[in-house]
Amino acid sequence: MKVNFSEFISILIHNTDLIFTNYVKATLYPFNLAPEQNLIMMLLWEQDGLNQNEIADKLKKDKTNVARMISNLEQKGFIHRVTGEDRRSLRVYLTDQGKELGDDVIPLIHQFNDLVCKGITDEEIEQMRRILLKMSANVQ
Repeated sequence: MKVNFSEFISILIHNTDLIFTNYVKATLYPFNLAPEQNLIMMLLWEQDGLNQNEIADKLKKDKTNVARMISNLEQKGFIHRVTGEDRRSLRVYLTDQGKELGDDVIPLIHQFNDLVCKGITDEEIEQMRRILLKMSANVQ
């Protein structure tokens, strides 16, 4: 049985993700922010005060990995954690430095999205969204 590497859509998606990640990594480097850390920051810029479980669920990452990324962001001074009534329920909040970082990074996120979507219609974007969700559901 033969394999044609280029016929697998999963390989194309993977390679596209690598290109995107490398671009974002280079863009965020001056801000001392890794691409995966940026995903947490984006969630907090959208809604400050999420708990670690909510962040893990939204990112589809395991809680240990998210806790490590949050710890790194806290060491950088971008966020702080607050323990709630239930010690297992840590809420994550932006610091002033984290909010200021958003002033610099959020426009770059929008520019990147515009670059990625250049020449693609809203209908094509919506169709791609539906297709990717179907693919994800197929694997789950």
